[in-house]
This record gives sequence, C-alpha cells and structure tokens, in this order.
Amino acid sequence: MRILVTGGAGFIGSNFITYMINKYPDYEIINLDALTYAGNLENLKHIQDHPKYLFIKGDIADPRIVDDVFQRSIDIVINFAAESHVDKSISDPGVFIRTNVMGTHVLLEAARKYRVGKFIHISTDEVYGTLGDTGLFTETTPLAPNSPYSASKAGSDLLVRSYHETYGLNINITRCSNNYGPYQFPEKLIPLMITNALQNKELPVYGDGLNVRDWIHVKDHCSAIETVMLKGKNGEIYNIGGRNERTNIEIVKTILIELGKPESLITYVEDRPGHDKRYGIDASKIIDQLGWIPEYNFFTGIKATINWYKNNMDWLQRIQTAAYQDYNNQTCVSSKV
Repeated sequence: MRILVTGGAGFIGSNFITYMINKYPDYEIINLDALTYAGNLENLKHIQDHPKYLFIKGDIADPRIVDDVFQRSIDIVINFAAESHVDKSISDPGVFIRTNVMGTHVLLEAARKYRVGKFIHISTDEVYGTLGDTGLFTETTPLAPNSPYSASKAGSDLLVRSYHETYGLNINITRCSNNYGPYQFPEKLIPLMITNALQNKELPVYGDGLNVRDWIHVKDHCSAIETVMLKGKNGEIYNIGGRNERTNIEIVKTILIELGKPESLITYVEDRPGHDKRYGIDASKIIDQLGWIPEYNFFTGIKATINWYKNNMDWLQRIQTAAYQDYNNQTCVSSKV
C-alpha cells in the first residue's frame, strides 16, 4: 500500500502520518508539502529515517511536481493540504483560492490520469456556515460558507464530488470539527491560549467569547480518517466530531484553571468579520455505518494537550523564533521509498 499524504508537515497531517507509520509499518507513505509558514518537519523528526517514509517538498498547485509524484504508483491520496487560518483568508483570500481550490483540482486530475484507487479529501464543518442554538450539521446540510477560507474549502469539496460523479473517481470527503492536540501551530485558539498563559501574556478573545465549537482531539480525527480509508463507501461524505461543544470563553477559562493562571489575563478584542456563532457536528453516520468511536472526551484531551505543550517548550520556542524553518531547509528531500 502506497499512500500520498498532502500537507503532511502540518498539524493534522503530521499527526496522521505518525499514527499510520506506528500502526502500519509496512505501508509506504509519501508526504508532499510546500512547507509554508505552518509546515514543520520537526513534527516528523522521529520518523524521518523510517524506511517506508518519504518527504517531497512541493506545491499541490504545481502540475509538474504533482505529476512526478503520481508516477510513483499511488494507491490512496489523503489531501490535507490547505490554507486554513480564517483571519489570513480575510486579509489575503487569493492564496486560499489557489491552494484549496486550484491545488485540489491539480491533485484530482493526477488521480484521474493515474487511476488512483481512492481519494480522501479532508474538509471542515465550516463549509456548512453557522448554526443557531439548536440542531447539528449533517452530511446533507446545505453548504453556506461565511469566510473566504470556508468558501474555498466548499469549492474544493464540490470539485471532489464532481470527479466522482463525472469520472467515477473513488472519493470520500470528511468534514471535521475543530481539532486540538500536539504540534498545533500556535495561531489557533487552544495552542495560542496555552502558549500565552504559560508566558503570562494576555489571552485575546474575540467578541463576547460565546462562539461555540465542537472539539475533537487530533488522534481521534486520525483514527476516523483511517476508518474512512479502510471502510468508507465510494462517493460518501462523513462528518467527524467529538461531541464536545464548548464556548470559546469556556475553553480559555479551562486552560487557565489547568495552568493555575488568573482570569485577569483574558482580554476581549474586536470580533472577527463574519464570525460564525456555532458549529455542531452530527457524527452518527461514521459511528453507525463504519463503527468509528472517539477515544478522548474533552477533559482528558485538553489535559493531555496542555501537558504536551508544557513538556515541549523547546518546540514552541522554535516556532516563535522561526528556528524550525532552518530545520525545514536542511531536511527538504529524502529518497527511501
């Protein structure tokens, strides 16, 4: 089995590669990543010499590089590669369209050309827009994205679906709730709040802090993707959620309590434009039809995550000083597969 993981140097992608290498040491994994600011090969330092792992630096929107990779007889594509930070999509939406839409199109064309056995596209619950106080997103909820980021992901979802309907490509789309866990770049809510609290800095909270998200530990997300890879029905979409809805301010206060820090560190800042009020995932389809079960509840997951950051301050410091980029430059290409 040869699996192409795009965006594998990012937070979720690197956790997924580690998960798969540990569980399936005979699988060959190719990691294609452009190493933009959030790509960090130090996340995979512990497996960089594994005989079944290969890293290739490359942009999924570059047809030449992608074609070269697909000539390696890829069995499964798992497409994590994406620009994903909502604030950055508001200030520079074009980058998101290029990577998330055009890049996905390049991958789909290569998958069709080389008759790849399965194409799994990793998406987000944000494509559904926002919820009121009740109800949950299901796989049939209409797409109604409210940010350039979520709109670019919705566009890529529709492209993936079209390649199934038009060309018969074996695809699955997964839409996941907010992830947290080890190696998350400290621009996202949970690692940012942990980082600032550890350094006694202000914790900026958008608006009133009452925006609600469903949280899932990244290892549970990895096991869900594995389940879809092995059991997912051709053409189907699967929602992945942790059944852990929390307001942002609840998350922040939980982190402060765990770290023994005062709530006086919290500061409220002007809300993000188009900030969705609530996300909630109905994951019953993947649970009932494929038998996936999340391992972590929120309290065990957040404690494990806080402890990871406390015990890996050197990793965090290298992110903050950009020293990780030096490591990326030194480790760009290997050729073992």
